[in-house]
Amino acid sequence: MDSINQQQPEENFKNLNGPEAVAKIKEIADQAKTCFFCTSIKTGVPLSTRPMAVQEVDDEGNFWFLSANDSNTNDEVAHDPFVHLLFQGSAHSDFLNIYGIASVSEDKAKIKQLWEPILKTWFTEGENDPLISIIKVEPIKGYYWDNKHGNAIAFVKMLAGAALGKTLDDSIEGELEV
Repeated sequence: MDSINQQQPEENFKNLNGPEAVAKIKEIADQAKTCFFCTSIKTGVPLSTRPMAVQEVDDEGNFWFLSANDSNTNDEVAHDPFVHLLFQGSAHSDFLNIYGIASVSEDKAKIKQLWEPILKTWFTEGENDPLISIIKVEPIKGYYWDNKHGNAIAFVKMLAGAALGKTLDDSIEGELEV
């Protein structure tokens, strides 16, 4: 039996490195805006997961989050810095899987840089709230699933493939090395 990947008339696997990988990470994180931030990811133990908004992905591919310094997230990162970030930007594309090392700080200059007025919902005293901390995640490994030509073209290709009985998948996937 042939894999669906072997039935495709075009390439659908491409590993990305360096600046190209960072660009893909930024593109998907910007599209998704939030992720599932997973801590306590030891094998055989239920992991802890919570949705978190990405404040920034920098030019090195690092993820920046604001978090309460008394949160379970910060406590779990302090005990085990290995984390997993899972993104979904849309129903059919913009998927990102990042494994990395997290660190927590209270760098006031970085907090000021990342601050947005909507964050006052959680940090009622504003950017100087004593509960604000920063979580930085440095990616170690990553993987993406996306489409090559945008959701509209991917949808048309899916419809055409279904009508013709052929695999006309516009997807692309691969490893990310920052």
